[in-house]
Amino acid sequence: MPNTPLQTVDVVDAIDRAIIVATQGGLPLVPQPYHAIARELHLEPEDVICRMRRLLDVGVIRRLGVVPNHYAIGYRANGMSVWDVPDELVDQLGKAVGGFDFVSHCYCRPRCLPQWPYNLFAMVHGKTREEVSLQVTQIADFLGPQARSHSVLYSTRILKKTGLRLAGPKTAE
Repeated sequence: MPNTPLQTVDVVDAIDRAIIVATQGGLPLVPQPYHAIARELHLEPEDVICRMRRLLDVGVIRRLGVVPNHYAIGYRANGMSVWDVPDELVDQLGKAVGGFDFVSHCYCRPRCLPQWPYNLFAMVHGKTREEVSLQVTQIADFLGPQARSHSVLYSTRILKKTGLRLAGPKTAE
């Protein structure tokens, strides 16, 4: 089980911090991104990879993943499908729904009754709302009667997707 960030403060040294700062805006879009980071920081690529793996293992870095700009690649209809499924099945159903190739992320959230009965959220991307609607129908068909109700909330604008950002190295004034 990973440590919490509060428990890992002592394991982040200056080199780890430099790696975090160098990668927090995204990996370089080159064939060997870890080599590029290593060159920038005057390290060996294996050191960058080992340190990042350790930072993941102890929980300083929560995940590495692709964050595409869906609009830039032609997916302009983005819908958060929300589902009311039995609480005792939400984890199992969520894992299955998250496995659909058109679902970018899927997670459980608490209900806020009586206004909000939904506890399973699955983000679906398509080039048109019709495409998204067909994909949501596929999820509905899969869930069957376990989906007591659902809705789709379409994006109206792009939100900046970033996590925590560390300041770069301090410079002498």
